[in-house]
Amino acid sequence: MVISYMNTSPSPQTRATLIGFVAIALWALLALLTAASGTMPPFQLAAICFGLAGLGGIGVGLWRGTLAQAFIQPPKVWALGIFGLFGYHFCYFTALRNAPVVEASLIAYLWPLLIVLFAACLPEGKLHIRHFVGAMLGLLGAGLLITRSKGIDFDSGATLGYVMAGLCAIIWSSYSVLSRRFADTPTDVITGYCCVSALLALLCHLGFETTQWPETTLQWLAIVGLGLGPVGLAFFVWDHGMKQGNIALLGVLSYASPLFSTLLMIMAGFAEATWTVLVACAAITLGAFIAARNGSRNDEKIP
Repeated sequence: MVISYMNTSPSPQTRATLIGFVAIALWALLALLTAASGTMPPFQLAAICFGLAGLGGIGVGLWRGTLAQAFIQPPKVWALGIFGLFGYHFCYFTALRNAPVVEASLIAYLWPLLIVLFAACLPEGKLHIRHFVGAMLGLLGAGLLITRSKGIDFDSGATLGYVMAGLCAIIWSSYSVLSRRFADTPTDVITGYCCVSALLALLCHLGFETTQWPETTLQWLAIVGLGLGPVGLAFFVWDHGMKQGNIALLGVLSYASPLFSTLLMIMAGFAEATWTVLVACAAITLGAFIAARNGSRNDEKIP
């Protein structure tokens, strides 16, 4: 059994998939950097991070001479980007405010599984059993990492939060897969998405939150790191991966993000290593291995 992306001469799709995986690795830093950023309100933090991402994209666009491509796009392209980037974060923050963090996070993290399923709806989409099995193993591992020893206890009074968490999963997975239909749209457009999302997040902050600034240099560095990495570069490389790479495989590999995140939190002293982490690691690794296997003639597709 050979894993396709181990070839010495990777195909353009394989290269794009690897580029997309960079986003998954960067998102593993999200929890650690957020924990180190202090107690800044979420919409204020999102506004600053999206602003930094937008400024970075503008700088690169000016250097490459492609800045116009970030802003001169059809309305449907803008609608998709704002729906994905700002819509996801708005629903996510609302979910965490109205539901227990563990349960809301678990529901929101259904998006990798939905990507695998939605990818089959694309014209070139093929949903193989190995993709579905890999995604389910990844979901199991992610569930173990999120719940740990706390267990799951859904609160009937937190319905709004659960609904918003579910919308998170639907929004990000559908945005990611629908990006494939705009494969000819340059990734520079992410710069425009970030700028608009920063403005909308700022409006939400002014309307719902009290401004609170970082108190230490470390907190400022963490915020800059968020804006340049998990809430910056990650969106650009993810866009490329979704438009040119193997969507179903990236969906399965996305479950590596909570695994990497947990390991980083353990190394930084924010979390404790337990047997649950080992089991989750095994489930996610096995799921990724199964999904990444080369298809054979007898590899059954799900109708």
